[in-house]
Amino acid sequence: MEDKIIKIKSILTKKFNLKNRLDEIDNIVKKAAQDGYLWSRFNIIIGEWEKGKAIEEYIRGFRGVNPPSYYKLEKQTNRYHTDLKRWHNLYKNNPDREKYILIAKKQAESWTERAFEYRRPKEKNILAPIEGIHEVIVIDPPWPYGTEYNKETRRVASPYKELSIEQLNAFKLPVADNCVLWLWTTHKFIRDAFNLLDVWEFDYKLTFVWDKEKLGIGKWLRCQAEFCLLAIKGKPRWNLTNERDVLRIPRGKHSEKPDEFYNMVKKLCPTKGEYADIFFRKERLGWRGYGDKL
Repeated sequence: MEDKIIKIKSILTKKFNLKNRLDEIDNIVKKAAQDGYLWSRFNIIIGEWEKGKAIEEYIRGFRGVNPPSYYKLEKQTNRYHTDLKRWHNLYKNNPDREKYILIAKKQAESWTERAFEYRRPKEKNILAPIEGIHEVIVIDPPWPYGTEYNKETRRVASPYKELSIEQLNAFKLPVADNCVLWLWTTHKFIRDAFNLLDVWEFDYKLTFVWDKEKLGIGKWLRCQAEFCLLAIKGKPRWNLTNERDVLRIPRGKHSEKPDEFYNMVKKLCPTKGEYADIFFRKERLGWRGYGDKL
């Protein structure tokens, strides 16, 4: 085990460049993440501890002088102040590296088990029969990413069996004559999402953005936002007060959308019936979930 754990030397001088140090740790973690999913996740966790230690050592160099705030360090390091504070607190709460290695290993094993659980075949059908109609629909399609486990990309597959674009085009929504549709998508499938609106005969109104406040994966840019297309059919009821087109809240479980989004939808879209949540991730009061219960 010890030979797979990243090793980073301490720096005890106040003059080292904190940004370069954090970059160095990220590069070491990246190189170490080549031995499969579990060890990749494990070294990411250890890397956060090492970054917290680097922050602590940097701040120690300001003995007798007020150290810079996390906001100032954000400008110096090009890291979010919330991440800097989290890494620093992580180290301060767990200063013993050997003990934290044991904690990190358990966390990595737990995270890996959950990730693989998502990929296990479901015994149920992907959708139960949809009966009736709904005036408000949220749908989070299982877009065809082709995310089977791969140790090089380390991506987590969708919790639902992925559907092809042709299957999604043929998908029948339980639509009322007057209906509001919230269609979740990502950068990769934005064009397909707009095409779905045309196929389902909805009029596009705007794009809602969920800023997850944490860096994700990405080939061209590190992505931390997800998008939800707002569209209507007919003349649905709408109750706008001061709701915005951006929600900034950290992501939770894989593919699960925040409760704050669902609360906003209920406030904006009053209806006497149930709200439809297609390909739902968890049960919610007042919502009819369609798909496997996860």
